[in-house]
Amino acid sequence: MADRDTLPLPLEVRDRLAELELELSEGDITQKGYEKKRSKLIGAFLPKAPGMDPSVPHERRTPVTPGSSSRYHRRRSSGSRDERYRSDVHTEAVQAALAKQKERGKMAVPMPSKRRSLVVQSSMDAYTPPGEEHIGHQDTSSGSEEEGSMQGEGTPTSSQGSINMENWISRAIHGSTTSSTTSSSSTQSGGSGAASRLADVMGQTHLGKSENHSTPPDVTGYTTDSIQVERPQGSTTASRATPKYGNAELMETGDGVPVGGRVSAKIQQLVNTLKRPKRPPLREFFVDDFEELLEVQQPDPNQPKAEGAQMLAMRGEQLGVVTNWPPSLEAALQRWGTISPKAPCLTTMDTNGKPLYILTYGKLWVRSMKVAYNILHKLGNKQEPMVRPGDRVALVFPNNDPAAFMVAFYGCLLAELVPVPIEVPLTRKDAGSQQIGFLLGSCGVTVALTSDACHKGLPKSTTGEIPQFKGWPKLLWFVTESKHLSKPPRDWFPHIKDANNDTAYIEYKTCKDGSVLGVTVMRIALLTHCQALTQSCGYTEAETIVNVLDFKKDVGLWHGILTSVMNMMHVISIPYSLMKVNPLSWIQKVCQYKAKVACVKSRDMHWALVAHKDQRDVNLSSLRMLVVADGSNPWSISSCDAFLNVFQSKGLKPEVICPCASSPEALTVAIRRPTDDSNQPPGRGVLSMQGLSHGVIRVDSEEKLSVLTLQDVGTAMPGALMCVVKPDGVSQLCKTDEIGELCVCSVATGTSYYGLSGMTKNTFEVFPMNSVGAPISEYPFTRTGLLGFVGPGGLCFIAGKMDGLMVVGGRRHNADDIVATALAVEPMKFVYRGRIAVFSITVLHDERIVVVAEQRPDSTEEDSFQWMSRVLQAIDGIHQVGVYCLALVPSNTLPKTPLGGIHLSETKQLFLEGSLHPCNVLMCPHTCVTNLPKPRQKQPEIGPASVMVGNLVSGKRIAQASGRDLGQMEDNDQARKFLFLSEVLQWRAQTTPDHVLYTLLNSRGTIASSLSCVQLHKRAEKIATMLAERGHLQDGDHVALVYPPGIDLIAAFYGCLYAGCVPITVRPPHPQNIATTLPTVKMIVEVSRSACMMTTAVICKLLRSKEASAAVDVRTWPPVLDTDDLPKKKPPLLYKPSNPDTLAYLDFSVSTTGMLAGVKMSHTATSAFCRSIKLQCELYPSREVAICLDPYCGLGFVIWCLCSVYSGHQSILIPPSELEVNPALWLLAVSQYKVRDTFCSYSVMELCTKGLGLQTESLKSRGLDLSRVRTCVVVAEERPRIALTQSFSKLFKDLGLHPRAVSTSFGCRVNLAVCLQPHRLGKLADQGTSGPDPTTVYVDMRALRHDRVRLVERGSPHSLPLMESGKILPGVRIIIANPETKGPLGDSHLGEIWVCSGHNASGYFTVYGDEALQSDHFNSRLSFGDTQTIWARTGYLGFLRRTELTDASGERHDALYVVGALDEAMELRGMRYHPIDIETSVIRTHKSITECAVFTWTNLLVVVVELDGSEQEALDLVPLVTNVVLEEHYLIVGVVVVVDIGVIPINSRGEKQRMHLRDGFLADQLDPIYVAYNM
Repeated sequence: MADRDTLPLPLEVRDRLAELELELSEGDITQKGYEKKRSKLIGAFLPKAPGMDPSVPHERRTPVTPGSSSRYHRRRSSGSRDERYRSDVHTEAVQAALAKQKERGKMAVPMPSKRRSLVVQSSMDAYTPPGEEHIGHQDTSSGSEEEGSMQGEGTPTSSQGSINMENWISRAIHGSTTSSTTSSSSTQSGGSGAASRLADVMGQTHLGKSENHSTPPDVTGYTTDSIQVERPQGSTTASRATPKYGNAELMETGDGVPVGGRVSAKIQQLVNTLKRPKRPPLREFFVDDFEELLEVQQPDPNQPKAEGAQMLAMRGEQLGVVTNWPPSLEAALQRWGTISPKAPCLTTMDTNGKPLYILTYGKLWVRSMKVAYNILHKLGNKQEPMVRPGDRVALVFPNNDPAAFMVAFYGCLLAELVPVPIEVPLTRKDAGSQQIGFLLGSCGVTVALTSDACHKGLPKSTTGEIPQFKGWPKLLWFVTESKHLSKPPRDWFPHIKDANNDTAYIEYKTCKDGSVLGVTVMRIALLTHCQALTQSCGYTEAETIVNVLDFKKDVGLWHGILTSVMNMMHVISIPYSLMKVNPLSWIQKVCQYKAKVACVKSRDMHWALVAHKDQRDVNLSSLRMLVVADGSNPWSISSCDAFLNVFQSKGLKPEVICPCASSPEALTVAIRRPTDDSNQPPGRGVLSMQGLSHGVIRVDSEEKLSVLTLQDVGTAMPGALMCVVKPDGVSQLCKTDEIGELCVCSVATGTSYYGLSGMTKNTFEVFPMNSVGAPISEYPFTRTGLLGFVGPGGLCFIAGKMDGLMVVGGRRHNADDIVATALAVEPMKFVYRGRIAVFSITVLHDERIVVVAEQRPDSTEEDSFQWMSRVLQAIDGIHQVGVYCLALVPSNTLPKTPLGGIHLSETKQLFLEGSLHPCNVLMCPHTCVTNLPKPRQKQPEIGPASVMVGNLVSGKRIAQASGRDLGQMEDNDQARKFLFLSEVLQWRAQTTPDHVLYTLLNSRGTIASSLSCVQLHKRAEKIATMLAERGHLQDGDHVALVYPPGIDLIAAFYGCLYAGCVPITVRPPHPQNIATTLPTVKMIVEVSRSACMMTTAVICKLLRSKEASAAVDVRTWPPVLDTDDLPKKKPPLLYKPSNPDTLAYLDFSVSTTGMLAGVKMSHTATSAFCRSIKLQCELYPSREVAICLDPYCGLGFVIWCLCSVYSGHQSILIPPSELEVNPALWLLAVSQYKVRDTFCSYSVMELCTKGLGLQTESLKSRGLDLSRVRTCVVVAEERPRIALTQSFSKLFKDLGLHPRAVSTSFGCRVNLAVCLQPHRLGKLADQGTSGPDPTTVYVDMRALRHDRVRLVERGSPHSLPLMESGKILPGVRIIIANPETKGPLGDSHLGEIWVCSGHNASGYFTVYGDEALQSDHFNSRLSFGDTQTIWARTGYLGFLRRTELTDASGERHDALYVVGALDEAMELRGMRYHPIDIETSVIRTHKSITECAVFTWTNLLVVVVELDGSEQEALDLVPLVTNVVLEEHYLIVGVVVVVDIGVIPINSRGEKQRMHLRDGFLADQLDPIYVAYNM
């Protein structure tokens, strides 16, 4: 602390102070006690200032309130941050950054809402606390893995007091106020106290201190007491905005309509958050070309650039060969094994810290020989030995058995085999073990050496065999214990050569992407490396060295197994398991054995700091060198400093600490030499993070927040040449003030990645160039994978690893630095200290940062969310980079490496495939994604004069097409001579009375009822009588027909025509769901002004039931007639309409946008419609047609009720609801009745595809045969669902369905059928009666957003397949017009489809008679060109395209492609999006998403997904959905809502009711599993 550095305190006082501080942080003493004792201790040394408590240094005074001591207690139990990543500067920087954000007055961010069950599950599950299992982990890929989580560990050492921390927190929360009143209000620990004072900031209004406790505010930003609102220029300062409160009593929607509800409040909050200007402004540009340009990050002209001279390569000192150095490592072993066999080589420890076993040089020599002999001679047979010299063998030894490993390793060297040390595979699916298997396979390993105990512990099958691990080759397991081996014969002796270029061993290395490579090290390199280490570390014979590191690889192997033998040293090996139990064990062993050298990681120093207070008699004066293996990690400096700080008083000399830098490829790159001269201080660099992110070295600017303090790792190794090259592109030397990758040229490096020549060339055979492009040396250099620079005096500084490098928006960030910032955010009680993974994923052509941390099981939602938002702000403040996604997972769920660290690539893999199962997710795409194209501005249209030239529009044929002309078609159509359908029925009843028109099937596939012409006629007569007598209706009155799909409905319809009434078909209420279905019935009955209702006895009862009266006011129903009870007599006279243009029936339907629209169909239109369909589908009395449609509106009603009467064919009626009971019903009927033409809806097709997908074989065996089907038409009012029709065709191809049989139709409100394309297969096709195949084109989705059609090849990126919507019906003309200007458009241009035909509806039927709406839709004229024709506007966007095919008349065929409804389309960023395209992308992202619907709210895109899986998967979907919509549609998702299956409402036609869904979401009625608000 400051006072100790400035005051001349005696050593023992300093000592006592350090202990006091630790006691406080451990919680063994209260804050008060601490201050008392402290002031006693240093009172004498303090210069007294008047009226000041001497115990608190002046600049760090914190008001101590009664609550504060308990506050410290609470802090203690939570443990503290990881010492490795801690530096005072950094913690302060983070706090200051947070405070700064707060001064800016950050907007509140809505907290995600989660279903209760999910909250309970995620926080209360019995997670095993990750205490013992993962204390302190060996790092493999990033600093975040070297975790340390000791239980009961307190705030670290005296390098900083807890006071300053507390002060920072209070400062971060309360602006910079330090008045005791504000501080005292924060009684809880670290920041959560602020929540009580946080007002919900809505809009940009000024909120005073109004506390509103009625609902907890969802706030995570820190609002200062008063927020200064910047008012727009021009507004008078007097105009005060009325305050809106977070609880949304007054919230207004985008349309200014007030809405209530929690959801709306959150969305408004989100909208407000997003109104803030984004940091990097987009460049002003928009190229109105087909291409949408992604913003390319332009380099900032003010960014720092390297200005230094070109660096020179640094040469290490000469490698001075000492005469008695052995010629090879085996020779050294032989020498010591024979000269001094009793000398101790290795002492192993048990978990109590007692020496377990001492391996002497004699034993090592004898046993290694025995292993060598047995491997070479006892495996296989004499003629065919299993391994020969030069073969690779795996070494599989546990971390607590270095002796067995050492024997096996030297046994391999003596046998001239190549050892490949790997981790023990614990289960068949360890994280990363598959890749290890791949390495073994590629190295051709067939034998694995292991110890007895390890062999027993491997998983076994029932037969006792060791199973083959996933991805591993087949291995022979060979146990190396002496008792299992036979003695070599007297005359056998290993062949000991001088070190040569053969491979000595292979060290494995895990890459950033999780793949495992093997680095080969030659025997000469092995020896030279040992010599270089001996020289730089000053090793001498028989020295004692304590090794805590993993002895299988890296520094632990080089010092503890190899160099030690060369120098006959004695190694004390401390296993990982002992460190877990007793973190001080290594220090105790140093004292006990008076060891000269110790090899540790910063983690081990950190643990020792935490535990050292129990030790009185620690003396480290024997140490001459403390090798810090991860000294190149930028955050090791704080551990080194803190360790020195505490142990200097215990005899530790400052110059003893020797950080080193190493990598698997280059072995030891640099190491600080242990000097005797304690005056020369080690090198320090305080660098600006901003500069580092641009790859240049700038000594810290005045911005004290974002700095990185580095320590040097000494100079290059003896005999090596070192330089720094640019990290990407050609290997060019860096300038002196530039960060680059270190490269080393030396004998003592690895030589290749085994079996990978290409990668080897790029890493081990690099020739650095100078500025003129000449190589600086004739010898190749090896890339080390370390980023850094060479400072003054040849000192190396490492700023990070290539593996941890993330390039975001052209700036470089290091994963370790970001981990450190996250860990410096107080309070740390929500996440486990070292269990943080940071990696980048590529989304939309840039890297995006993802942070994943393990959450403690006892932390609450609010706390975690608050911590997360602070982490985002801290990273933003310090690194000036946005975090794309921050996820918290339950403790102990991240995949681990063999030594317990986080397996980074596996974590990333889980994240990307959606199986990480986080319990909290915060996405911030709005702040990170800055390379979106600029919103489009629409161009003014070209004027008419310049465009029209005959039938060309700006050089293109006008997009118009028509079906066959009805007038010229001669056919023997008897029905044509009747104007009215009622007359046609009477005529059929007379001429063919017993011809069956309708057959209704039940769910078992048997005939439920049927109607012949005369039966239908008689039944209709009785109904007409009933209407006249019981209903007392006049002609022209409206009658609602509320029937289930069936024959009653048809009879009632013709009964109405006979009585002169206007029928309206209405779907009956669903008996299981009256509350939601009955109001629609009531609405249609009222809007259609029905004078009476006709229905069956069952439905009559239902309409008057209790449930019904709960849903609607049943007293206001019009009279209800029950047609099950018909009068016996027939009517005196059948009604004959006077004028064919009068109303025949009304067609009501609810559109997907939730609009109820009824259209008027006249008698003329009805007859024309039936005739058009008859001609198109070639319907005759001899034909049978199977119909599986809803008979209530549109084409479905016409085909079900009208066509049979007009054309005389037999209709086999299959109610779609019966398919829910028996999905095969429709297809079985088609097969059984040998039907050639059938009609269905998308929902029916989907039911068959999903329900019968696995049953095709059994259906075949039941005799299902679809080979007679020539046409299967899907009746729809939407873009053809090409994926569904294709999968249906594929699925039933085996049952004989012709692939060309399936086609679609298209209808809309103004014209119930525009296109209908039955294909003619077989003979008829030659007679030219049919149209060509439906064609599929691929259009560019990006161009489509700009209302343009651009055809592309199949499979090209951003391509969207569109299927022609069917052949245009006879008598129908189509033109494509611009919906805004109403001008005609050219061929292949996107516009609104306009239609002119005899069967257009004659207008909307509305209660209010909104004429403006009607005239526009039904009587539109083009603004230029043919301005005489009257068109009806369909409200659908599409385009016409003239194809190469010809139709029957020899004309070129014009195909109509429907893209989507105008009122469904969403305008976002100035572009037009069709919901179905976004939904298709989303459904593809994860197997658990069964359905998806999107809509906009204000200008936010809301994505609702149905989850088919456990609720734990809900949060996995949030990042995936956000990614795919960004990648494929260039849109940022505002809200992701995860709901249960069946929540997205779908109407009878199988269309999604997105507006109903939107209303349900805003009214908070969806009961979502999870709602994520992306920031």
